Amino acid sequence: MATGQRAEVFGPAPDREPPRVPFPVADEIARHCADAREPNTVHLEIHLPGRIEPDRLREAFGRALARHPRALMRERRRGPFARRYEWELTDRPQANVVLFPPCAPGALARARERALAVAPSLLAAPPLRLEVVEEPGSGGCVLVLAVHHTALDGPACLRIVATAAEIYGGSAAQPVAPPARPPAGPAPRPTGSRAAVARVAPGSPQGAPGNALLVTELPVPRRAPGASHTVNDQLMVATALTVADWNRRRGAPERPLRVTVPVDDRTRGPAMPIGNGTRLVEVGFAPAELAAGTDIGALLRTTAERTRALKAVVRPPLGRGAALLASPVLPVAARAALTRGVRRLAAPWISTTLLSNLGRIPYPFDFGEAGRARAVWMSAPAAMPRGLTFTTASTGGRLHLALRWSRTLLGDEDGALLCEMFTERLAATDAEAL
Repeated sequence: MATGQRAEVFGPAPDREPPRVPFPVADEIARHCADAREPNTVHLEIHLPGRIEPDRLREAFGRALARHPRALMRERRRGPFARRYEWELTDRPQANVVLFPPCAPGALARARERALAVAPSLLAAPPLRLEVVEEPGSGGCVLVLAVHHTALDGPACLRIVATAAEIYGGSAAQPVAPPARPPAGPAPRPTGSRAAVARVAPGSPQGAPGNALLVTELPVPRRAPGASHTVNDQLMVATALTVADWNRRRGAPERPLRVTVPVDDRTRGPAMPIGNGTRLVEVGFAPAELAAGTDIGALLRTTAERTRALKAVVRPPLGRGAALLASPVLPVAARAALTRGVRRLAAPWISTTLLSNLGRIPYPFDFGEAGRARAVWMSAPAAMPRGLTFTTASTGGRLHLALRWSRTLLGDEDGALLCEMFTERLAATDAEAL
């Protein structure tokens, strides 16, 4: 980080030992598979039309963290034979997490790069960093957050920022209902579940490790009245068609394609559980379903049936295999080595890509005189072997897409082309195009 932005670490409260919370399965698997070359960060940016008062925001964010104490966590140091990773819950932040880099041209691009390349420490609470970015002549500002995904996911971070906005702006938002899910039903076996899964074909990588990012704004695709599919299904089909077409252009062999989708059933109100609270489902597509000239309408209906059934099934967040690997029957060092080995062996069956659709952002992010959010972008990590993720959110009737990729797989021109392809294929799912 730039000079003057180093986090100041405060010592723990001396009068008592902090409470401990064992790592949930998702946190432990992420901790085992950490790779310094591709930091496991969630990037979030919120665009405001006005400027923020530094001291007022620091106070509001500190009070928001106090209302969500589960965010005030740090990894507890452990011995070599410990059987669990544990979080220690502190009673206050241990670092200055709200930073104000200098107002300068290109400040937003540099803040995005830091969000992807510099993960907040897990040893100081909270494991996140908020930069308030201003550029000359813009009139507004951008809140750029980097969140360590071992500890927190994107929806939890949105809730924390929403609380900070309520405190800063002086008005409480209306309670938000949890997402509606269909009743439980039989889930189909993912297409080609026993076959090796298609990988995103390499483009022209730049050789440097880490992730790159491209963000864009698109119209929300329309649906015909009474259509059985949702906007999420349209995004799913656009994602699958984009990757399949990209692989054909690169001469990659045809294989079943699987898209991982995070599903979040938590309430969005002030009592929302903080941490990694999503569960992952995988939607499969056969090569013939994604062939050139496919019937988009039929593919949308098929995808809708699959996603409804899969989302209705109750299962462990990362599946039963991950839950077994996280069982505390061996020291964490041994489980870490075993988990990394299993991941290497299972690489051919890991899903092709990830689509994280946050849907319509349920919070106004009203920062008083600084205004309400005009746009919200978020991006999920793009570690190999997937190497490519799509993250979408809807704000103000517009769709905000973040494309994130591993630099060891794709170059900047590849990312721009994939974004163009996704835009075209999403437009093909619009009601007017069917």
